[in-house]
Amino acid sequence: MQNNYYFLRQLTKQIETKIVGLKLMECFSQEKDELVFGFAAARGKNRNYKEFFIKAVILPDFSSLYFTDKFERARRNSVDLFEQLMDLEVTGVRQFLNERCFSIDFEQDFSIVFKMYGTRSNLILCHNQEVIELFHSRIVSDKNLIINDLDRPIDQSYERFLSEKQDYRKLFPTFGKLVNAQLEVRKSTWEEVQKIIEQLENPRYYLVRWEHQLHLSLLPVGEIIQEFEQPIEAMNAFYIAYNKVNSLDSEKVEVLRKLTKEKKQTEAYLQNSYQRMESLDSEIKNEEIGHILMANLHQIEERAERVELFDFYRNQNITIKLRSDLSPQKNAENFYRKSKNEKIELEKLIENIESREQLLTVINNHIEAIEAAENLKTLRSYLKANGLSPNTKLKIQSYRELFKRFEVEGFEILVGKNSKNNDLLTQQYAYKEDLWLHARDATGSHVVVKYRAGKKFPNSVIETAASLAAYFSKRRNETLAPVIVTPKKFVRKPKGFADGQVIVEKEEVVMVEPKLI
Repeated sequence: MQNNYYFLRQLTKQIETKIVGLKLMECFSQEKDELVFGFAAARGKNRNYKEFFIKAVILPDFSSLYFTDKFERARRNSVDLFEQLMDLEVTGVRQFLNERCFSIDFEQDFSIVFKMYGTRSNLILCHNQEVIELFHSRIVSDKNLIINDLDRPIDQSYERFLSEKQDYRKLFPTFGKLVNAQLEVRKSTWEEVQKIIEQLENPRYYLVRWEHQLHLSLLPVGEIIQEFEQPIEAMNAFYIAYNKVNSLDSEKVEVLRKLTKEKKQTEAYLQNSYQRMESLDSEIKNEEIGHILMANLHQIEERAERVELFDFYRNQNITIKLRSDLSPQKNAENFYRKSKNEKIELEKLIENIESREQLLTVINNHIEAIEAAENLKTLRSYLKANGLSPNTKLKIQSYRELFKRFEVEGFEILVGKNSKNNDLLTQQYAYKEDLWLHARDATGSHVVVKYRAGKKFPNSVIETAASLAAYFSKRRNETLAPVIVTPKKFVRKPKGFADGQVIVEKEEVVMVEPKLI
């Protein structure tokens, strides 16, 4: 927001108080994308006159200003620019209306336009309102810039707001993403828009961290790091803080931004899926309608388009729409067919929800681990081990694909494939109600029997799962092997333990024959 129109309006007012009446004594570049302007009341050997420097940083992906009363020019690798302005007095600072653009005006009709347009930022030397030189000549379109056309009047009346179907963005295109984000949180009514404008017109200045990035804001959003009363003070603090952000933070930001986006998308998908499940559950089942029709075939007239029958599931009458071109029995069969599709949809919905819930767990774990990384080596090792980069999309993978899977008497049994996979199964895919098994005093797979609501684990299922735990362990070739059986809630992994290593706080042991089912 350091280049936001509303911030620049405040900033240019303060710049004007600093440099009007001073002369440009220096204008040089000692970095490819930086230009320094030195203003003073007069020249002198002792430099005991008033000075003020503006450093403009115009990078392809970042543009900002920095202000200081002292600046030491490098003895080498610096070049003078815009020499036509030397010793000319500043007559004013002009902020263009509704634009991220301002100019410093000099006598003899010269001016420097500061065009702070993100990736298209530039510094433009003008004379008599015509462009004569560009700081970045690669932005060719700036050669045709018409200075007097930079002002952009916009009708920002209530009547226009209504005519635009209350889309405030059409009236206030200069708000910027932080302000728009605040209006998305609030209701974007005319009253709320006016409250925001009041804050922007009479701001305090905040250095904040929002969506994992450093921002200069006119609104108190995100994590507030520092607060300021003057725009130059705020801009300098932002510039210094931004330059202190090292490559560790930069790499974190890119990956965290991607993960945060995927998290929001996954949460939205889950919310929609839960709503769909709820609607399927609350609707009268097609199978039930089929049963009602079959029980009352004798009451249904041929070619009837609808019929009212007694719903013995709810003890009340129900009106059922029928296809007149089908017999009553064929209509019942049609509802049975719909019921089959309904069950398929529900099964698929449950499977997708399970996958997305696990994906959400993985995303949250990644975010926590990345934010906790304290050095570049740790961060990069983690990103590489987990296949993460700003351009990599996380795979939505069902737990059925991650582990060996068996089904016994309607109970699902999951078996880990290796030590890391064991951790994944026990720490992320097993819940406290599930049953956890492992060969006693031997390395091997973690085995989990998934809990079914209202159902006890049958002894036959426990024995089968224990046989699998023994089979997928170092005890595979024994005649009988001891296997630990315990609810998952009694299994924990202390920090620092090796992959697959856990502590079991309460256990039972069964003796079983190791075998594969």
